Amino acid sequence: MKKTKPLYEGKAKILWETDSPEHMVQEFKNDATAFDGTKHEVVEGKGAFNNRISSHFYGLLRDEGIRTHFVKTLSDTEMLVERLEMLSVEVVVRNIAAGSLVKRLGISEGTKFDPPIVEFYLKDDELHDPILSEEHVRALDLATPDQVDAMKREALAVNIILGNFLKQRGIDLVDFKLEFGTKGGELILGDEISPDTCRFHDSKTGRIMDKDRFRQDLGGFMEAYGEILDRVSS
Repeated sequence: MKKTKPLYEGKAKILWETDSPEHMVQEFKNDATAFDGTKHEVVEGKGAFNNRISSHFYGLLRDEGIRTHFVKTLSDTEMLVERLEMLSVEVVVRNIAAGSLVKRLGISEGTKFDPPIVEFYLKDDELHDPILSEEHVRALDLATPDQVDAMKREALAVNIILGNFLKQRGIDLVDFKLEFGTKGGELILGDEISPDTCRFHDSKTGRIMDKDRFRQDLGGFMEAYGEILDRVSS
């Protein structure tokens, strides 16, 4: 299968059309960005880490019955994926308070949620990805009521699978973002699952092992990504 032309380029990935109308190549870039792209660096090896980590997580989810767009890994930085019509909604699952939630609600960082919180956001960089209620999602025709319910259900199932898997490897799944698309009327998990889209903390020390190291200038950015890959691959 051959790449033909780029269809979309975002801050961290390029989606390529292929000679198959059913498939695309998702290429992970070495760009690291934060704060809507106002902070930006090119970090050698980042794309390979995210591709390999995402491939591993997608394989795990597939084995557990979660339908994803992932087909196979093609190279260090590329994976073959099914072509989806993506919904303009981001789904965030929060197990532990961190990031924007702490600022927005004034709660203490590290507060644990049981059950976890599921949030929806509009995927729109110009509007800074505002939070949405389920009613907003439906009123703006971003997803049907059945799709909203299915996204919540799938996100919580992913949370259990990944949370248990990571806990066995000494990692707390603090929160994560998912994106979904459709194909033939079926809702399918797309995008990526990586330290760019998740918060991972070491279970014993609380050490940050995700993109927050870049956001907060903590150092050890790529070392943390490499350690995540080592642990999830073990």
